[in-house]
Amino acid sequence: MRIGQTAPDFELPDHSGESRALSELTASGPVVLFFYPAANSPICTAEACHFRDLGTEFSRFGAQRVGISTDTRDKNQHFALQRSFDFPLLSDSDGAVAEQFGVRRGGWFTRRRRLRELERGRAHAAHRGYLRQLLSVKRTTFVIDRHRVVRMVVQSERGHVHATKALEYLRYLS
Repeated sequence: MRIGQTAPDFELPDHSGESRALSELTASGPVVLFFYPAANSPICTAEACHFRDLGTEFSRFGAQRVGISTDTRDKNQHFALQRSFDFPLLSDSDGAVAEQFGVRRGGWFTRRRRLRELERGRAHAAHRGYLRQLLSVKRTTFVIDRHRVVRMVVQSERGHVHATKALEYLRYLS
C-alpha cells in the first residue's frame, strides 16, 4: 500500500470481540493503523504503549489509533487488558488484511516451512512457532484519511518511531 492509494475496506474482530470495519472507523476522522508482529513481544509492547501514551495528542487531531496483528483475539485481549490500551487491537489471524496492505511476510521461508509441516502431518495454523509468528507481518503504520486514502506510511523495525512520525504528520496537516 502506497501513499495516495485507497486502503481496502475490511472487517475484523477487536480484542473485545466487537467487529470493526475500516470504513466505519474512518467515518469519524483519520485512522492511524499500525501493524505489529506479536503481542507481548518487547518491541511490540513498547510500540503499542507509545501509541497509548500519546493518546491525548492523537485525539487533538481527531485521529483514532488502531493496532492490528495476526495474533488471536484472545492473545490481543490479554495484551490490551495487561497494558490498559484505550484503542482497539484487531485480530487478522489468517493474515488476509496484512496481505491486502502489503505488509505480510512470507515468501520462500514460509512456504518451505508450511510444506514441511504438511509432510509431517502437523499443519496447525493456530500453533505457530515463535519465529514464524515474529515474521508474520512487517511493522508498518498507515495514516488513513476519512476517504480511506493512505496519506502516510511508516516502515521501521524500530517500534518507538511509528507513533511519533504519525503524530508529526498530523501536526503538519493542521
